[in-house]
Amino acid sequence: MNIIIAIDGYSSTGKSTTAKAVAKALGYVYIDTGAMYRAVTYLALEKGYVSTSGIEVKPLMKALRKSEIKFVYNPELGFSEIYLDGKNIENEIRGIEIANWVSEVAKQPEVRTYLVDLQRKMGKDKGIVMDGRDIGTTVFPNAELKIFMTASEQVRAQRRYKELQAKGDKASFDEVLANIQHRDHIDTTRKESPLKKADDAIVIDNTNLTIEEQVQKILAFVNC
Repeated sequence: MNIIIAIDGYSSTGKSTTAKAVAKALGYVYIDTGAMYRAVTYLALEKGYVSTSGIEVKPLMKALRKSEIKFVYNPELGFSEIYLDGKNIENEIRGIEIANWVSEVAKQPEVRTYLVDLQRKMGKDKGIVMDGRDIGTTVFPNAELKIFMTASEQVRAQRRYKELQAKGDKASFDEVLANIQHRDHIDTTRKESPLKKADDAIVIDNTNLTIEEQVQKILAFVNC
């Protein structure tokens, strides 16, 4: 019987990498909800609805309702990539500029309501691994397996810094660490669906775990 696996946790804990591997091992569909919020942030920046004075929510929502966010499977990579209005924006949404704004966009109630509805539709047939901030608490509170991933700030910042360096991003380690701390604060204190562990979620601290060790832990919970 197919189930829903909800993986929540802090930024740069490797949720997406682990979730992709778990989905592949089970033959499930992987859905990266963080990429969806990044896509909306990309749209907001592209349209000029983001500034130091805040997010222009009404025009952003109007543009979002006219846009199409979807995942398209890439057989060469073995997982799905995110598209906005037919354009693959997977690389564009992973930079520090998007990271600096995504939590601000994601905390908007209208944005969350819109995307949560999309996410529920994507998971209606089960057989999915979905990762994000509020999957086990808001999107799928009845998910059969809930995982909450965490790791130390320094380790998360180092992982993210290496990823950005590999992509040619010039962000400094201190900038990445500050970004992670800022996002943690916004994610955990926002009024709408704050990041928190579901009461029935299993905590995995992966500060000293490899991706394979994390994957095997989750698969063991699926099979137990």
